[in-house]
Amino acid sequence: MLAGYDTLITTIALGAILAYSFHVVLMAGQLSLGQAGFASLGAYVSTLVVPTEPIAGSISPVIVGLPVGAAVGAAAAFVVGIPVLRLRGVFLAIATIAFGEMVRVVINNAEWTNGALGLRVEKWVTFDFAWIIVAVLAYLFWRLGPSRSGRAFAAVREDELAAGSMGVDVVRTRMSSFIASGAIAGVYGVMFAYFFGRITPATFDFALTVNGLVTAVLGGYLVFFGPILGAGFLTSVPEIQTALGLEAGWIHPLVTGVLLLAVVLFLPGGLSTLFSRLRPAPVRPGPDYAPLDALDPLPDRGTPIAAVRGLAKSYGAVHAVRGVDLEIRSGEVLGVIGPNGAGKTTLVNMLSGLEPPTAGDGEILGVPLGSRPHRFAQAGVSRTFQHSKLFERLTVLDNVLVGTHVVSRPTYLRRLLWLPSARRDERRALALAWAQLERVGLADRAGIRPGALSYGDRRRLEIARALAAHPTLLILDEPAAGMNHVEAAELASLIRGLADDGVTVLFIEHNVKMVLEACTRLVVLDFGEVIAEGEPREVAADPRVVEAYLGTEADEREESEHV
Repeated sequence: MLAGYDTLITTIALGAILAYSFHVVLMAGQLSLGQAGFASLGAYVSTLVVPTEPIAGSISPVIVGLPVGAAVGAAAAFVVGIPVLRLRGVFLAIATIAFGEMVRVVINNAEWTNGALGLRVEKWVTFDFAWIIVAVLAYLFWRLGPSRSGRAFAAVREDELAAGSMGVDVVRTRMSSFIASGAIAGVYGVMFAYFFGRITPATFDFALTVNGLVTAVLGGYLVFFGPILGAGFLTSVPEIQTALGLEAGWIHPLVTGVLLLAVVLFLPGGLSTLFSRLRPAPVRPGPDYAPLDALDPLPDRGTPIAAVRGLAKSYGAVHAVRGVDLEIRSGEVLGVIGPNGAGKTTLVNMLSGLEPPTAGDGEILGVPLGSRPHRFAQAGVSRTFQHSKLFERLTVLDNVLVGTHVVSRPTYLRRLLWLPSARRDERRALALAWAQLERVGLADRAGIRPGALSYGDRRRLEIARALAAHPTLLILDEPAAGMNHVEAAELASLIRGLADDGVTVLFIEHNVKMVLEACTRLVVLDFGEVIAEGEPREVAADPRVVEAYLGTEADEREESEHV
C-alpha cells in the first residue's frame, strides 16, 4: 500500500533525523546553526573511508558509515564548541553559521572531495532502515526527558543562573547537547548520502540548516516526538501543493513561512503542545521510598562550615562589599540586614559562587571562594534569589525535582536499559521532591506551572526547590518579600524548624520583626561594611544600627501612617 510513497516517507524520516540534531540543542536553550557543517563532514568522511561494497560479504556499508559519521560530527562539535559555547543567543547562531559556511567553502574547493561535482555512492538506505534510525533517536529522547540529565537540560534552557545554583554544571551540559547535535547531524549526513546516492557542497548549504531548524521548532522541542511531527508536516506540504495543482515555486516557502509564523504566535511550543493534555498527572511515590534514607548526615551543630576574611567586591570605582570577615557555624540561623544598596545580595552571591570576589579569601564547605556555582551546590550550598528564578515552562513538581540534582544519581544510561536501579533512584528523587512540596504547603499544586501561582507561593516554591538539594547551608535572599504577616510568620516558623533539623540558614530580609524572631545571630551591613554583629536583640539596640537602618525603617513606617 505504501510502495508508491517510499521516497516521501523516507524523506520524512531523514527530515526527522536532521530535526533531532536541532532538538537536542534547543532542549538546552542554545541556538546553534552549524548542523549543515557537521552533516557534510560526516557524509564526506564516511563516503571516503568506508568501502563501497558490502563488508565481510554481508554487512552494508551504511552500518559502518553511521558510527563513522556520528564520531566525525561529534568530534567536530567538540572542537568548535570549545570557543563558540562562550557565546549566547544570536552571537552563538552567527558563529555556528560561519562554521557551516566555512566547511562548505573548503569542501567546494578541495580536490579530495571532487569539488562542486561532489561524490557518488551506492544507495544502501531503505525505507524501513531509515525509520529504524528515527525510532532509535525517538527512544533516546523519550528516555532522556524525565531523567536527571533531561531535567538538567531543561534547567539550563530556562535559567542558567538558577540551574548552576542547583548543582547543574552548565558548561558541561551545554557542551553535551552541542556534541550530541554534531553526532546526530553526522548521522543525517551519512543517511542522506546512502539514500540519494550523491553528495555535493550544495547539498549542505544554509537552506538545509533553515529547514532543520524550522522542522524542529514547528514540531516542538519540549517532547520527544516533536521532530517527527514537524518533518511529517513540512515534507507533506509540497505533496499537498502538487495534488492541488499549485505548481508555482514560490508557494512552498510562502506556506512554510505562514505555518511557522502561526505556530510561533499561537503554539509557541510547537505542534506537539496539542498533545500536552495527554501528560499524566503527577503521582506520589509509594511509602516504600523514604526520601531521606540515603542522604548524607548534616554536620554536628556548632561546627564551622564557612569562614571568609577580607571579602570585598568592587564594580569599577563602586565598592559594593568592603573587607567582610565572617564565620558561619552549623545549625545557626544567621540574618543579614542593612539598607538598600548595603551589599547584602552581593555578599551572598560571592558566598554561593555567582560572583567572584575582588579581594579576600575563604572557603564555604571546603570550596574556595571564586569557584563556579555548581561546585558550591555540590558541596551543600543551596539558595533562593532576590528576584524569583523559577523554571517557568516546568511544572511545580519538576522545578523541585531539579533541586534534587546534587543528591540523586545519574539515571539516563540505566533508564535506556530499563534497569530497576534507575527506577528506584528516580522514585527516591520524586519522594524527596514531594516531601519538600508538602513542607511548604504546595503539594496540591504539583502539576501546574509557576505562572499560575501567587507571588507568595512562588517564593515558597523556590524555597522547596532549594530544600530538595538537602543543603547544609541554605541561603535565602528576601524570602518574605510579597508575603503578608501571617505568611511571614509561617516562614519564620519554617526557618526555625530547619535549624532544629540541623540545616544552617543565612537569610537577607527587610522584615525586621521576622528577623528578630527567626535568627540566632545577626549581621548588619552598611555601605558594604559590617557595622554590627551578634545576638539579634543586642544588635537591634546598637546606636549605629538604629541610625543606619532601623531608625530609617521606623521613620518610613511613621511617615506612612500619617499619609
